[in-house]
Amino acid sequence: MAALRAHGTLRLGGSLGLSVAGAESNVAIGLARLGHRVRWAGRVGADELGALVLRTLRAEGVDIDHAVTDDTGRATGLLLTEPRLGTLTRVSYYRAGSAGSAVSPADVLPALAPGSRILHLTGITPALSPSAAEAALAAATTAGDAGITVCLDVNYRSRLWTADRARTALRPLLARTDLLIASEDELPLALARPGAGESDAVHSILAAGVSEVVVKRGAHGATSFTADGVTDCAARQVDAVDLVGAGDAFVAGYLSGLLGGADIPGRLHRAVTTAAFAVATRGDWEGLPTQDELGLFDQPDGTTIR
Repeated sequence: MAALRAHGTLRLGGSLGLSVAGAESNVAIGLARLGHRVRWAGRVGADELGALVLRTLRAEGVDIDHAVTDDTGRATGLLLTEPRLGTLTRVSYYRAGSAGSAVSPADVLPALAPGSRILHLTGITPALSPSAAEAALAAATTAGDAGITVCLDVNYRSRLWTADRARTALRPLLARTDLLIASEDELPLALARPGAGESDAVHSILAAGVSEVVVKRGAHGATSFTADGVTDCAARQVDAVDLVGAGDAFVAGYLSGLLGGADIPGRLHRAVTTAAFAVATRGDWEGLPTQDELGLFDQPDGTTIR
């Protein structure tokens, strides 16, 4: 979808910056910048904002051969962000009836071509419409049958649906998920029974067949849980400018490590590094690093690269 970013309170007017957003798009761009082959499947409107989305993805090296341009009059989805207090940002969504909300299994299944290694989904897609929920489930089922690793980032959006609706929709997806990524407060949404503590929640999710659970802890780092044990990783220390997109940057880094054959500590290290790049710059994806830039955090403060 397209994104309008305000420089101040929306109700007071002022200028807006136009860009592109969307969790899956952010992850796709992050992985492409790190040198991976990435394919994006979805719907945009037959409008200028849809053209902007496709142009941006293409420019970032993302394969959009399976992107669908909706010809029924549905517009490209839109979000507005406004800074409210420090790094606290308010987001407003305009996605009801959008082209993206009409995505169906027929739109996404052709993208699961032979040789695909990971399918990345978020809990945002099934929140958009029944057909979008069907598309996510069909993709996860087809990928699982083909031996493709299924990654699900819960990515709960309270402005799109209730926790109970999310829990109901995510349950069948979870049964087909290999790698679950969630923040601490999102873990209960992956359970049929809410209210469990983190340890019990993770144990139940692993017992349900998920191979790995990664918990994002923001400034406190992240933790990976598998049947073999628990691995913690501290966050990178950086002055935060904009927290929007940090979770998607984390996912891109983690999946990059997984694709590169890194062990769990290596994946977590790359994930917290890419997340640090995101929070240190404005925008959902604009500040994400290339492969060559991953080592910049190891340079002394004040370094100028000439």
